[in-house]
Amino acid sequence: MNTNSFESFDGASLAVTVMGEGRPLVLVHGLFSTAEMNWIKFGHAAKLAEAGFKCIMPDLRAHGASAKSHDARKYPHGILTKDLTALVDHFDLTDYDLAGFSLGARTSAKGVIDGLQPRRLALCGMGLEGLSGWKNRSAFFIDAIDRFDEIKRGDPAFMAKSFMKTMGIDREAARLLLGAVDDVASEDLAKITMPTALICGDKDQDNGSAKELAAALPDGQYREIPGTHMSSVAEPAFGDTLVGFFSE
Repeated sequence: MNTNSFESFDGASLAVTVMGEGRPLVLVHGLFSTAEMNWIKFGHAAKLAEAGFKCIMPDLRAHGASAKSHDARKYPHGILTKDLTALVDHFDLTDYDLAGFSLGARTSAKGVIDGLQPRRLALCGMGLEGLSGWKNRSAFFIDAIDRFDEIKRGDPAFMAKSFMKTMGIDREAARLLLGAVDDVASEDLAKITMPTALICGDKDQDNGSAKELAAALPDGQYREIPGTHMSSVAEPAFGDTLVGFFSE
C-alpha cells in the first residue's frame, strides 16, 4: 500500500492511496470520511486486493490529506466529478471498475453520466431520492457546520457533528464543497448502462430506497448487507459483497 498525491485539473493536490495489483478498481469514499476510514480500516480494500484488484482510493477535495482551500473559486459546480475524471486520466485508466459510498456514490454516478465508462459500478449507501435530492441533504450538513459549537446530544445533527470532530474536518472547506455537488436528473439514469450493484444496509434509508434505484437503472442489482448508513461500512459483508460483485 502506498499513498501519494496527484494534481487535479485545476492544480489542486489530491491524495490517493493504492493497494494491491491487478484489475484497477477506483473506490470513492463518503462525506466527511477518507479512503482510510471507508475502505482500509475495516479490511474491504485488503479483501479486494487479495481477490486480484488494484484499489485506487482518493481522498476527496476538502477531505483527508487532499487540498482544503478556503477559496470559493476552488469549488466550482461539479468539482468532485471533475476530480474523479482527473484521477481516471492520471492513472490512464481505460478498463477499470468503480465504486462509491454515499457522496462517493453520487460522484461516481454523475461521473458515468458525464462520460466515464467503468466495466462495473457499485453505488453503496445510495437510493433513488438521494441522487436527486442533494439540496435538502446538503442543507442538513451546512446547518450542522454552522451550529457546530452549539449542537448537543439529542440534536438530529449530533451524529454528524461527532463524525466531523472525529475526522478533524476543516469545516470552512467542507462548507464550500457542499455547495458545489451535482444533483443527478432522473432522466439521466438511463445513461448508467453497465452492471450496477446497489449495496446498502438493511436499516439504511439516509439516501432513500436503494431497491428503487436498482429498479430505475438499466442493469441495477440490489444487494443488501446489515447495518445503518454509518454502521454498514464496518460490516465484513460490505467487503465480501464488493468482492463478489466485481469478481463476476
